[in-house]
Amino acid sequence: MAEILKRNKALSVSPLKSSQTIGAALAFLGFHKAIPMLHGSQGCTAFGKVFFVRHFREPIPLQTTAMDQVSTVMGSDNNVVEGLRTLCEKSSPGLIGVPTTGLSETQGSDVVMAVREFRARHPEYDAIPVVPVSTPDYVGCTETGFAAATRALIDTLVPPAAEAGTRPGARRHQVNILVGASLTPGDLEEIKDLVETFGLRPVVIPDLSDSLDGHLTGQDFSPLTIGGTPVSEVATLGDAAATLVIGASQSPAAELLALRTGVPERRFDHLMGLEAVDAFVQALHEISGEPVPARIERQRAQLQDAMLDTHFMIGMSRIGVAADPDLLHAFSELLSGMGAATVAAVAPANAPVLTRVAAETVKVGDLEDFERMARAGGAELVISNSHGVESAGRLGLPLLRAGFPQYDQLGGHTRTWVGYRGTRQTLFDLANTLLHLERGEIHPYRSIYAQKRDALEEAHAPGTTAAGSRLRH
Repeated sequence: MAEILKRNKALSVSPLKSSQTIGAALAFLGFHKAIPMLHGSQGCTAFGKVFFVRHFREPIPLQTTAMDQVSTVMGSDNNVVEGLRTLCEKSSPGLIGVPTTGLSETQGSDVVMAVREFRARHPEYDAIPVVPVSTPDYVGCTETGFAAATRALIDTLVPPAAEAGTRPGARRHQVNILVGASLTPGDLEEIKDLVETFGLRPVVIPDLSDSLDGHLTGQDFSPLTIGGTPVSEVATLGDAAATLVIGASQSPAAELLALRTGVPERRFDHLMGLEAVDAFVQALHEISGEPVPARIERQRAQLQDAMLDTHFMIGMSRIGVAADPDLLHAFSELLSGMGAATVAAVAPANAPVLTRVAAETVKVGDLEDFERMARAGGAELVISNSHGVESAGRLGLPLLRAGFPQYDQLGGHTRTWVGYRGTRQTLFDLANTLLHLERGEIHPYRSIYAQKRDALEEAHAPGTTAAGSRLRH
């Protein structure tokens, strides 16, 4: 069990985290015809939008309640009511998410009460789901905001089974998949492909692989998300054969869904590494009753071969990881399984899963803490998002970019890290990076006597003068 070192300074130096509000907005973007409306100032929303656009390289539908000086002091509930009315009137969205920001939370806004007031004033929009969620950005991180939004969505849209008339297993080929913020759109594509290989139908909550995977459409512009899980699918969660939960951060949402629907669940902290993926494949085999397809068995054999090929480079290496808790845990276990040591482990927020990180200590802190730990631990490579570029430069170490945001390279959001294929590629990338370090290489030894012998032979070679020899030497 890793020892958790809490924060011990009054400020963040080179912050690692992105805010809870951004995480909640990201979760809402995984639903069809949805739009997040951040309850805060215009600057809060604009800052988040910059993060999204630079990471995904896509137009991002995002709105704001536009709190100003007057509403901040006198009350901002009316901003929420009018913002919701405007969105419903102009865009007819399938879902509106209302995450709070640090400004509205400090002001004391009750966003749940504001949504109730909106319902009372405008019953004509009762068919449009509105999900309020408290996500102050002065606590938590992207992962906790993403998880809070998922739980709030289940709380708002999933009634108890008796009330909804649902029955576990009524749709025996359907599996619910609750996913955490650490999974990229590329990861979700891989997971869905794996599930469908067993003849099952996945309903991903939320599904960024369909809305933010980066694809061209026939529409010139849409004020809402294009793709993602249809909101109507949420009503069928109680009929599924099972719920698969990927990411320890989604435990609160999973508990609520199980309580509401009675659907049996299986939890996985992550899907990186042979053991983790094996457990997931075994669960799919048991749920579907189908044998493991030959294609999946071949992918497993390919990963095993990659593990043999790369363990010479990865084994005994010393690596630092700075990431949100779920991703930090996943990388630490993958590295530990390959014989590497995580000598610097830093997360922006505390979480129960950090005790299971494969490292001696885990620091809840920032990139300044990470630099100190990596330097003291003799790290040879660091893993972090694009916020870690400067830290890696100061350490003089190569950086493997993982997590959110990634704004200095293209394609980070489409990268696949999970499954047999994703793990295999991750091992290749780690090994290739370490291979170029030439660490521990033994250079050829050349005896001083051999050097003198060569010098004498050259001096006495035919056609060589003593002056010429001296000039050359």
